[in-house]
Amino acid sequence: MGSRRLPNKSMLLLHGYPIVEWVFRRTAKAQLLDDIGFAIPDIDRDDRLAVFLKGLSVDLFRGSELDLIGRFYHASKEWGATHIVRITADCPFVSGEEIDRLIEFYNSGDYDYAYNHIPLNNHYPDGIGAEILSFDVLGELNEKATDSYDREHVSTYIRSNSKNFKIGTFDPKDPRLHYPAIKLDVDTKSDYKKLSELDVTMDMDAHEIITAARVLTWD
Repeated sequence: MGSRRLPNKSMLLLHGYPIVEWVFRRTAKAQLLDDIGFAIPDIDRDDRLAVFLKGLSVDLFRGSELDLIGRFYHASKEWGATHIVRITADCPFVSGEEIDRLIEFYNSGDYDYAYNHIPLNNHYPDGIGAEILSFDVLGELNEKATDSYDREHVSTYIRSNSKNFKIGTFDPKDPRLHYPAIKLDVDTKSDYKKLSELDVTMDMDAHEIITAARVLTWD
C-alpha cells in the first residue's frame, strides 16, 4: 500500500476488483501450487490490505516493509515451504498456466532459480509469470545479501552473482505470448490507466489478455 509512485495500488480497482484480488484469483488457477500465501508489511497503512486478504481466507504473514528477503524467508519458514514461487502483487494478469510451466521447467533441471515474469533472455511479456527458488537458496540470500537494494528486490542478488547460481528461463510455449515489449505490471499511474483501458476479464487466458493488450501502444 506504500508504493511511492502509485499509493495504495494493491487495493486500486481494476475492472471492479482490487488489483490484489486479480493476483490471487488468477494465481489460484495454477495446478502445481500446494498453497498460496501473502507476505505483506507489518505497518499501519497495510492494515486495510490485511483485513481484505483475511476475507479471502488466504495464509497471511506480516513482516518488514523494506527487507523483502527477510519477510519472505520468515514467511516461508513459518509455512514450512520447501520451495517458493514468488509472484509480485502488482501483476494482476499473472497466468496460472504460465506459473505451472515455470514449475515444470524448474523441476526439469538442476536450477537454483528460474523465472518467466520478465522478458530477460526470453520472449515473455512483462507480468504474466513468476520466479521460483528453494527455501535453501532463499536462506542463502537471507544470509549473504546485505545491500539494501538486494534486500528490497530479492532476486537481484542472484543475477548480480550469477556465477554462483544455476539460473534458468525459457520462452512461452504458446507463440501468441511472444510479446516481450508488452508490460502488464502496475508501477505507475500511467500503467494503471493503460491497464484499466484493456477490454479484459479476470477469467481470460494469458493469450487473450495479450491480444487485448496489443491494441495499445507500448513504450
